[in-house]
Amino acid sequence: MSTESVKQPPSGPRAELKRQAIVRAARELFLREGFGVGMDAIAAEAGVSKVTVYNHFGSKEALFTAVITGALDAPLAGDASAALERLAEAEDLRAALLDAARRWVHSVRADDDVAALRNLVAAEVHRFPELGRAWQHHGPEGHHPAVADALRTLAEQDRLVIPDLETAIIQLYALLVFPHMVFGSYGTHIDDDLTDRLITSGVDMFLSHYGPQPA
Repeated sequence: MSTESVKQPPSGPRAELKRQAIVRAARELFLREGFGVGMDAIAAEAGVSKVTVYNHFGSKEALFTAVITGALDAPLAGDASAALERLAEAEDLRAALLDAARRWVHSVRADDDVAALRNLVAAEVHRFPELGRAWQHHGPEGHHPAVADALRTLAEQDRLVIPDLETAIIQLYALLVFPHMVFGSYGTHIDDDLTDRLITSGVDMFLSHYGPQPA
């Protein structure tokens, strides 16, 4: 086994600002030109050197994965994330989870970039199978800590019984978010009335399965 240490990406406030600039530039160029865009163009768009881009990400695949991860996390920022954090203190868990779910799904439906980037992954994965391999290194909990933290806290409070957190996260996504991703990939949308019915029934199914069972 090699004893050579793995090079760590730059750290500190200035490095973080550069990293954010690189991700923003890459997201814009990937959406506009596809995965084939050059790292030189990304560096120029971000206002940094090509060496700086590689110091932070190591490869275009790693940068693309960071862009996708950030895009998928975006709907969980702001109101949706705050609503998830409030679940731990909620007296009425069902009402609070419904509120969080509505905010979350609304953010997903309103973010066209998420759909565009997801379609880009599907289009490029056969030419660049390393994208799929890079994606597999990030489980749902790694992508979406807000959801994982909320469910873990509720389980620790014994308000939910979750023997397998990763499975529970995927199931919650399947009930709330995945229908819109699937329809969106075909260029169609679920209307508002059906969206709310899916949210309500999805939350009820999730709580029925993971809520404490009577003795």
